[in-house]
Amino acid sequence: MNVQFKKGVLTLCVLVLTLKKDRYGYELVNKISEQFLIAEGTIYPLLRRLTKDGYFTTYLLESQEGPPRKYYQLTESGKTYIEVLIKEWELFSTGVNRLIEEGTKSDEG
Repeated sequence: MNVQFKKGVLTLCVLVLTLKKDRYGYELVNKISEQFLIAEGTIYPLLRRLTKDGYFTTYLLESQEGPPRKYYQLTESGKTYIEVLIKEWELFSTGVNRLIEEGTKSDEG
């Protein structure tokens, strides 16, 4: 998948995946990678930025598989931001799909 496409939707993916449950960075990488390949190194700077911007708070939780994990929890500001991004995504993807349909439909008919 095109790198620019991924960069554009990664923020939305990360926020939506934390809407119903708190997650840690590696868990987010694995979940997103089920849909499209991402480098682990792309998630952590994004998580730091979203935390700095007030969309996440963090906490540490002990892990049976190693050191404590840093979990990301959405703030109310983060939940509001998700709503905005989802609306923007829906408008954008609908427009792109219309253009694809127009550009690829047959002239026959």
